[in-house]
Amino acid sequence: MSGQAASYYDPNQGFAQEPGKVKPDNYNNDHEQGGNGYQPQQPAPEPKLPGPPEYPDHPPPPYSTFDEAFKIEQPKWNDIWAGLLLIAVFLGYVAVSGYTIHSYAVNKGFNGGGIYDSHNDFSLDTNTLVLFIFVLCVALVFSWLYFLGARYFTKTFIWATGILNIVFALATGIYYIAKKQYGGGIVFLVFGVFAIICFISWIPRIPFTAFMLQTTMDVARNYGHVFLVSALGGIITVAFSAWFSVTLVAIYVKFEPDSSGTNPSCANGGCSRAKVIGLVVYVTFAMYWFSEWIKNTVHTTIAGVYGSWYFWSKSAGGMPKGSTRGAFRRATTYSFGSISLGSLIIAIIQMMRQACSVAQRQEAAQGNIIGSIAIWVLGCFISLLDWLVTLFNRYAFCHIALYGKAYIPAAKDTWKMMRDRGVDALVQDCLIGPVLTMGSVFVSYVCALLAYLYLQYTKPAYNANGDFTPVIMAFSFVIGLQVCQVFMTPIGSGVETIFVAMGWDPQVMINDHPDIYYKLVQLYPRVQQAIHA
Repeated sequence: MSGQAASYYDPNQGFAQEPGKVKPDNYNNDHEQGGNGYQPQQPAPEPKLPGPPEYPDHPPPPYSTFDEAFKIEQPKWNDIWAGLLLIAVFLGYVAVSGYTIHSYAVNKGFNGGGIYDSHNDFSLDTNTLVLFIFVLCVALVFSWLYFLGARYFTKTFIWATGILNIVFALATGIYYIAKKQYGGGIVFLVFGVFAIICFISWIPRIPFTAFMLQTTMDVARNYGHVFLVSALGGIITVAFSAWFSVTLVAIYVKFEPDSSGTNPSCANGGCSRAKVIGLVVYVTFAMYWFSEWIKNTVHTTIAGVYGSWYFWSKSAGGMPKGSTRGAFRRATTYSFGSISLGSLIIAIIQMMRQACSVAQRQEAAQGNIIGSIAIWVLGCFISLLDWLVTLFNRYAFCHIALYGKAYIPAAKDTWKMMRDRGVDALVQDCLIGPVLTMGSVFVSYVCALLAYLYLQYTKPAYNANGDFTPVIMAFSFVIGLQVCQVFMTPIGSGVETIFVAMGWDPQVMINDHPDIYYKLVQLYPRVQQAIHA
């Protein structure tokens, strides 16, 4: 460690040069009583940087609940407008879904009851619904297997993720070219080459990443209900994705115009291509936003568990009881609007990426190689933006989880902490985010390939010319991606919360978790400079 005094982050007062000041405020009192060898020192005379308002003193330890350990003085519902907007969008989704599904049920005979008995030759039908059921099952199984791989085979899990993505991308590209789908084939081959370059750059950082992953798994096995939250979040996402799949098909059945006039839903008029496009865009946006809210609620809940472990597991009273419940209650009440706001930003970016995905597949299906590659490159830039915003969001949500701030103040404090404390170096060199993202993309590509093969072998009448193939593949990709990301969220949450907590107060890591700290120094010497800037 350097001989300089470290600047510590106080959530109530900002950054200060205080070697003995730790976070949260009540941590000092607890450890004085706990006898862990840590004695608070007097604050250094340097002036404090501006920060959030100072809270009154916390009640004396030990703290029996999460709300006592991470107390919010004068709690309020933050960013309430974003929460109300999410509720309004969701209620609109419910109305559209109910209306279109009712119409679908009334005319079920026309759209068939299985794969091959539909009379519908112009839009999505029951054949498509069966496809989405298969896609959901594959997404659920692969996502859960991937989660178990991370739980039981940490280092192998990282290597397997990189290798599987390379092999799958190259194999898919070769398959598309063999089927004379040259645009899609070239795109997948380029993706495979890019994956190879990324994986080679990973190799030196795998030991550091594997240790952080193992640490989060050890905490998850002994504290909170991390695995239960992951399973429940994944199941809820699968159920919502199934609802979305039925709604999507029902919109096409209800409003897709038919030149021959055989669509019974259009007998009284009201069908148009514009309505189909408008409603599909709306329900897709609602699906993205609500799915992101689920994922970020899971993340915020788990961040509360890991924050409790970091600051209180070695204290006299131990971890607060019911940390999982307390963090979830805060996420769904005072922080509901803040999580909704952060999720809205991601949903908008993902809608842009979805549009690029559909356009790219349409160009590939038409054999326009240059157009397909150009749109793919644009999609890569949007994906990079999505990754950057999502990464920053997740660290801001760690702050929201423990201190219940509004989204914008939490984002500003997080940015200041990462910049001033050097945590951004840890974030850049840890591969957990890229590994989980690549794993989720692998599952989504499997789902998209399943959709393509299903359409090739069942040959539904509505897709005789392949017009619906890009759209169906794109939605299958989205379903697989969202389901896997929710399942894997708790793993990333653990690493991110530890990094943020180290930035807030590295002395807790050194004093209370020395085995982890010195192993980190051994695997990643830069950690000493990163948290003692």
